[in-house]
Amino acid sequence: VDSENRDNIELVNEKAKAGYKRGYSDPEYIRELPVFRLPFVSPERKYRTFQISGDSMIPIPDKSYVTGEFVENWEYLNNGDPCIVLMKDDGIVFKIIQKDFRKKQFVLHSLNKEYDSFEVPVEEIAEIWKFVHYISDKLPDPVTQEQELYHTVANMQQDIKEIKQRLEA
Repeated sequence: VDSENRDNIELVNEKAKAGYKRGYSDPEYIRELPVFRLPFVSPERKYRTFQISGDSMIPIPDKSYVTGEFVENWEYLNNGDPCIVLMKDDGIVFKIIQKDFRKKQFVLHSLNKEYDSFEVPVEEIAEIWKFVHYISDKLPDPVTQEQELYHTVANMQQDIKEIKQRLEA
């Protein structure tokens, strides 16, 4: 918190990501992270910013800073929510989530279709931060018609899968 008892936003940059997996629940480690404030986020919620790397979430550029709101109850997440996920063994990823609580897992999807989706058991997840915004010094690449069509089909597939699951239940 700052001098007026307002929550700061901690920054987990590229260098700090390796230690975050071990120190996320250690108040001393968190206290050492750089902090800042943003005037347009709710003072009622807890936020943290992570520097992402790679191209799996294009159009969000590599090295962008992605801010997430801490999610205590994962049942409030919606399929299709972009989230920063801290996995106990594999570190931090920024992905689109799909809940499957019957199988006690999440399926994590990239925006970049060149990356495969993967399943993560709930017990392997330490934290989830729901995407709020990102900051970058690069403009995202324009979305092509092919990418737009791909995302439309992927969303339709997800909708059909959810309808099938409801009908089977």
